[in-house]
Amino acid sequence: MAESIEQDVSALSDSPPEGGQHPAAWPWGAPGGEPPQAGGGALEATALRGMESLRTGDPVLYDLLAREHSRQAETLTMVAASSIADPAVLACEATALINTTTEGYPGARFHAGCGVVDEVERIAIDRARQVFGARYANVQPHSGTSANQIVMFSLLRAGDTVMGLDLDAGGHLSHGSRASVSGRYFHAVGYGVNRAGRIDMDEVRRVAMEHRPRLLIAGASAYPRRIDFAAFRAIADEAGAWLLADISHIAGLVAAGEHPSPIDHAHFTTTSTYKQLCGPRGGLVLMGRDHDAPAPDGRGTLSSLVQRAAFPFFQGTPSLSSIAAKASALARVASPGFREVARRIVAGAGALAHELRERGYTLVSGGTDNHIVLVDLAPRGLTGVVAERALEECGIVVNKNRIPGDPRSALVTSGVRFGTNGLAVRGMGPEQMPRCADLVHAVLSAVRPVDDCTYRLDPGTVAQVRREVAAICARHPIPGYAVPAAPLPANAGRITAAPFLPFAVPAEPA
Repeated sequence: MAESIEQDVSALSDSPPEGGQHPAAWPWGAPGGEPPQAGGGALEATALRGMESLRTGDPVLYDLLAREHSRQAETLTMVAASSIADPAVLACEATALINTTTEGYPGARFHAGCGVVDEVERIAIDRARQVFGARYANVQPHSGTSANQIVMFSLLRAGDTVMGLDLDAGGHLSHGSRASVSGRYFHAVGYGVNRAGRIDMDEVRRVAMEHRPRLLIAGASAYPRRIDFAAFRAIADEAGAWLLADISHIAGLVAAGEHPSPIDHAHFTTTSTYKQLCGPRGGLVLMGRDHDAPAPDGRGTLSSLVQRAAFPFFQGTPSLSSIAAKASALARVASPGFREVARRIVAGAGALAHELRERGYTLVSGGTDNHIVLVDLAPRGLTGVVAERALEECGIVVNKNRIPGDPRSALVTSGVRFGTNGLAVRGMGPEQMPRCADLVHAVLSAVRPVDDCTYRLDPGTVAQVRREVAAICARHPIPGYAVPAAPLPANAGRITAAPFLPFAVPAEPA
C-alpha cells in the first residue's frame, strides 16, 4: 500500500488524476522541496498586522493564546487523540478564505466569487484521493463525527440497526453510544473484546448475523491493536450490511503504510484530520472500489449519495480556511518526512508499552500495534482521573480512559490512555521512551489518592519532574514553532521568535 500511495503522489505532480479532476500542484514542486519566495508578502503582512492588533487591542485574549502556545511547547503531550499541526496549516486557517461565503461544490456553487476557493477545494480533494488511494473524497465535513453522521444519515432511516465497537471496549461515541445521536436515532448494538483485549472476529460475526445491522462500523478510539478490515467486509457482506471504517485514530499510519488500509474493503472510510494527520479540526469521507456502486435510494451512486448528504442535507457552508489547511496537511502526509514520523509513532508506542510493562503496569491487550498504549490502573489502586491530574501537574498530558469492563464512570475511569503522535512529531522515538516511562512512573508511584478524584503529591516530586520534562522539551522542540524565551508565569504570555525547524527533523537522543 505504501508503494501505491507513493506512486499516486508522484503522479499528482506530473499529470491530472483519473476522473478529470483539477491537476493539484504541490506547493513547492514535490513534497519536501523548498517553498518559493512570497509574491509581495501580502499574506505575511496581514498576518503580522492581525497579531499585533490582537496583542494591543485585546491583550487578555492575546495572553491566553500565548500561554497556550507556551504550554504546548513546554509539556510532553502524550494524548492519543491529537497530533501537532505544521505552521503552514496554522497559516491556512488564518487567511482571507474565511471571508468567502459559499455553498455547494467546486463548479456548482450557490454564491459568486468562488473561483479561487474552488481551486483550493479541488486541490484538497485530489490530495486526499492520492494520499489514501481513494476514488472519491469529500473534504467538507467539519469533524470526524460529522463525517460519520453524513454516512449514517445518507444510508439509514430512524430505527435502523447500526453495529459498532462498545464504548468500554475502545469504541467511539459516534458509533452508537446512547450519549450520541447515533445511539438514539438508530438502534445500536455492540461488539466487544475478548479477555485478551482483542476484537474477536467470530464474536463480531455472531452478533452481526443475529442482529443483521444495516451498517457495521469498524474503528475505534482506544483500541491498541490492528483492525482486520478485510474480515469485517466479509462479515458485512454475509450479514447484508454496509461497512464503515472509521480510521480517525490511525489515518496517518494508514497513509504511510504502517497499518493496513480499509479503502477498498469498506464501502465508506471516514477520518478526522487532526488526530494523526497533523491537520486542522475537520473530517474526510473517502471511498474506494465501491464509490460507483448503486445507492440504496436508487438515485445515482454511493458517492453521489454522500455528496448530497454532506451538502445540503447535513451541513451548510464549508469552512474554506479549514479545507485549505487540510490540503496543506495532506501535502505533508505524502512526504518522506511524514513516513518517518509514522514509523517513529509505531516504534515509540511499542517501546513505551515495553517500558511500562517492565515497571509493573498492566496494559490492556498486553501491548500495542499502533500509537495507543492503554493502561489499567486498578491493580495500582489509582483511578484514571487521579493519574491524569497528577501527570498534568508535572507537565505530562495524557487522558483518562475507560477500559473493558470498567465499573467507573467516564469522568473517573480505571484506565489512562497514552499516545505517541505528538512525541514522534517532535523527533522522539524508542530511544526516548525509557526516560518518558521513568517520569510517568515517578509521578504515579508518588501520588497518594485521597478518593477517586483527589490526591496528594509531594511538591518536590512535582518540581523535579517538571524540570526534567522542560529539559526534554527543550531538546525536542516542536518543529516550526517559535519557542518561549523563558518559562512563562501563569499571568504572562509574551513569546519571542526562534528559528523555525524543518518538518519532522529527528532530534538528538535524550
